[in-house]
Amino acid sequence: MNNKSEKSKLENMYSLLQRRIALCLFFFSVTSFAQTKPIMTFGVDKDSILIGEQLNLVINLEVSTTDQVIFPEGQTFAPLEMVESFVPDTLRENARITLIKKYALTQFDSGAYMIPPQKVLINEKVFTTDSVRIAVNTVPVDTIAQQLFDIKDIINVEKSSTFPWFWVLIIILALAIIAALLYFFIWRKKKLTEEEKVALLAPYDRAMLELKKLENSKYLIQDEYKQYYSELTGIVRSYLEEDVHVSALESTTDQLIEKLEMLKNAGNLKLDDETLNQFKKILQTSDLVKFAKSKPEASVAEQDRKAIETIVTKTKEAIPPPTEEELLQQEEYLEELARKKHRKKVIITAVTAAAVFIISLVSAIGYFGFQHVKDTVLGHPTKELLESDWITSSYGYPPVIIETPKVLLRQEVPLTPELKAVIKNVQAFGYRSSIGLFTIGVSSTTLTQEIEPDVAQSIDFIIKSFENQGAKNIITKTEEFTTFSGVKGVKTYGSGKFSIPESKELINGNYTILTFGGKGFQQQIIMSWLENDTYAQKIVDRVLSTIDVKTE
Repeated sequence: MNNKSEKSKLENMYSLLQRRIALCLFFFSVTSFAQTKPIMTFGVDKDSILIGEQLNLVINLEVSTTDQVIFPEGQTFAPLEMVESFVPDTLRENARITLIKKYALTQFDSGAYMIPPQKVLINEKVFTTDSVRIAVNTVPVDTIAQQLFDIKDIINVEKSSTFPWFWVLIIILALAIIAALLYFFIWRKKKLTEEEKVALLAPYDRAMLELKKLENSKYLIQDEYKQYYSELTGIVRSYLEEDVHVSALESTTDQLIEKLEMLKNAGNLKLDDETLNQFKKILQTSDLVKFAKSKPEASVAEQDRKAIETIVTKTKEAIPPPTEEELLQQEEYLEELARKKHRKKVIITAVTAAAVFIISLVSAIGYFGFQHVKDTVLGHPTKELLESDWITSSYGYPPVIIETPKVLLRQEVPLTPELKAVIKNVQAFGYRSSIGLFTIGVSSTTLTQEIEPDVAQSIDFIIKSFENQGAKNIITKTEEFTTFSGVKGVKTYGSGKFSIPESKELINGNYTILTFGGKGFQQQIIMSWLENDTYAQKIVDRVLSTIDVKTE
């Protein structure tokens, strides 16, 4: 009777412990970290290597932003050899900093080795890790069952890569071509043609250049007097339009002379009467050639051209110099033209860039899908976790070996004096994403006596702890789960509405509970994530494929 009473008491105390562990893990999954003391965890990515193979020892520290952390140089890992000491990675979250320090180690002799405890200084206080056991195995070579062959020649092997170098090069090439086209047609200072150079000359210089070209023409030799006089009067009329500002091209001979006389009388053009009379005679001769088919002597035509040169020169000298106000207005006008030209170039470049961006965005959405593009551009917490460097580590005793995107941090599980009499050791570890519901929790419990844990009762306590934290409509399914090494356990999974600190509303989420154990111990893994989070589902699938537990 006493034995039954004692056994019942032990089972009740163990059930109470299971409730505390469940509450601790779930509380970790739905609340933020509030530790103020430094937290240190460590582990190796593999506990068994081949001769010459490398392994990574990872020390994870969660400290306050004001804490001073020193990883001493010259850490000794004998009998293992240190290959490389990596620069610590730093992750910031609110007022806490997570430091991840990695050491690459190796050994060239087979056997079982112990990595000695490593020291870390936090605020001049020494923190020490536990020792880690590593097995170094030889590579078995069967020289009897297999034939020996000559050494093969060295061949080049293409290194496989998941990075889309082809598409990156295509995008860079396309952008380079677009940039070259913009530069060539928009921003490049184009070489001016002869016509453009002439058009940029001052009106007087352009008129004198065109008169020089007329002198070297073959119009007079070919008896093309009409063409000759048309160009001659056109040159002087265009000059008067630009420099004197009179409508000379559309005016008759009498109208043009009358306008020039009016400007002279007003004091705006200081030309003498002789020059005006000479100009009038040349215009009248031109009218006779063009309309009456008159044909003057070649010497007369040449003299008329020289006279026009003189008239243009005298007219330029007769124009009063521009006032300071006119010069300022002209300068402002030229600056405004330059600004408009530059603004046009900027608009064309911006429209081109926007068109390229929109086309690229639409193409990316069509190829990868809207959700993937949005998460890549704007970022997604669980997508970043999925694509980060994962860490394989062993947690607790009996150990739970698991690969996770982040190192799981140790969680304190308070034990009453009554539980301490039954419980030999409880170790809990966890990680929670700063956004959303994604969490991973691991616990390993050893008892003072070898009794079988009540798996159903333990899972029931975890579900009830979910409900105590505000969860509703929890659906539960149970099936057998086998690790890749053949250890069997119980997988409990389902969905429900969960509460998170960032929101007062309940959100749809999924969960998975894995339970392993034997006489005197139990191991559990708890994961929760948002219902429609495809990246979190991929993380869970990967974690489940890497889980292994030691039952001895």
